[in-house]
Amino acid sequence: MSDNIFTVTQLNYTARHLLESGLGQIWLMGEISNFTQPVSGHWYLTLKDENAQVKCAMFKMKNQRVNFRPQNGMQILVRASVSLYEPRGDYQLILESMQPAGDGLLQQQFEQLKQKLAAEGLFATEHKKAIPTSPKRVGVITSASGAALQDILHILKRRDPNLEIVIYPTLVQGKEAVQDIVATLDLANQRNECDLLILGRGGGSLEDLWCFNEESVARAIFRSQLPIISAVGHEIDFTIADFVADLRAATPSAAAELVSRDQQERKQQLNALYQRSQLAFDRLWTDKIAQFEQLKWRLNVQHPARQLQQQSQQLTAIKQRITRAVQQQLERKSQNLNQLAIRAKNQHPQRQLDRQKAQLNQWQTRLNQQFEWLLQRKKQQWQNVQQRLARNPLPHQLATYRQQYEQANQRLNYAIEKKFLTDQQKFRQLCAKIEGLSPLKILARGYSVTSLNGQIIQNAKQVAVGDQIRTQLSKGEIISQVLEIKK
Repeated sequence: MSDNIFTVTQLNYTARHLLESGLGQIWLMGEISNFTQPVSGHWYLTLKDENAQVKCAMFKMKNQRVNFRPQNGMQILVRASVSLYEPRGDYQLILESMQPAGDGLLQQQFEQLKQKLAAEGLFATEHKKAIPTSPKRVGVITSASGAALQDILHILKRRDPNLEIVIYPTLVQGKEAVQDIVATLDLANQRNECDLLILGRGGGSLEDLWCFNEESVARAIFRSQLPIISAVGHEIDFTIADFVADLRAATPSAAAELVSRDQQERKQQLNALYQRSQLAFDRLWTDKIAQFEQLKWRLNVQHPARQLQQQSQQLTAIKQRITRAVQQQLERKSQNLNQLAIRAKNQHPQRQLDRQKAQLNQWQTRLNQQFEWLLQRKKQQWQNVQQRLARNPLPHQLATYRQQYEQANQRLNYAIEKKFLTDQQKFRQLCAKIEGLSPLKILARGYSVTSLNGQIIQNAKQVAVGDQIRTQLSKGEIISQVLEIKK
């Protein structure tokens, strides 16, 4: 039971959301009463008919788009959202747009038709036909007595007198105008005598221009095989025909300017083209003259007589070079021959025998001199030795030296034997220590050495699960893979 109890705030909040989500935006027509505009700029009013009324609010950002001043008693058409003002529980409308009742209905019909045709693709860009840039004949569909036709004719005559104009008179206002415009568009397409069509009229109210907002006119424009420029009303006026046409002109005069080309502009363009062609011709002429001079020079250079003369000069130069080369070669050969003759003379066998005989004589003389000097030196040394022997009795010294030698030899043998025994004892001790510290000895006692990639593993952090490790035993080696690490 308590679950269905609302507070007033909850009730108003729920009611507002139900109204806004359930109804959304609606169109409403009624009479204005109690219109007020406080300093905030918002509008507050009541819409009523014969039997009921509803409060409305239009905020400043929205009412600035309204192009008339609302008055009490005025019939209007509004587009609004249904809501509820929670603090007071007042049911009200939030206005989005406002129009006088007559214009408002037409505007609503305009928007509905616009949305419908847009959904069907009548406004799509891919269906737009290209407007010819230089048309030769233009068709004008408008009133024969309207000011729009006179404006078009005046501008075309001034800007492009040679442009042909075909006038298709038609009604442009009233209910009968719709069928007349459709028939005239179909007729212009059947005759197919123009490059493009201008469909338009002068300015007027929404009701005056309404024939250009009819669906049948829009579909006639869409099925036209000739490009169509829509030029209806003033710049601020938009019709369905503007959206369907291949191009919109702000006014009939603007359409005339779009299809015509100003004669002064054409003259300026022709002058510019003429100047460009002159420059291009001058440039081409200069290039051709340069090419001609180059060909003339090449022909002169490659003329047979000139080539023969050049070849004759080259032949003479080659003969001179050959003559100089032969002379230089002969001179080199002559010098080589003289050098060989001198070398042969110097290396003659008799000359060599004489030279070697002289050398032998010199060496014999020097050898005799050296022998005499050596003999004298030996004699002197022998005499000195005899004198020393006479002063020092040799046998006594030899006995003394022999006794000293034997004593020294005994001491040396004793020292060597003692040193050998001492070193042998130290060596045995070191071998025992080395054997005790040998890794193989440690492995023999049941220990092992584990390594990863050649590095001994001392900490579990050095390996990871999946690593391949090697374990060295006393005899053999084990290769294993890490499955789990316990730190």
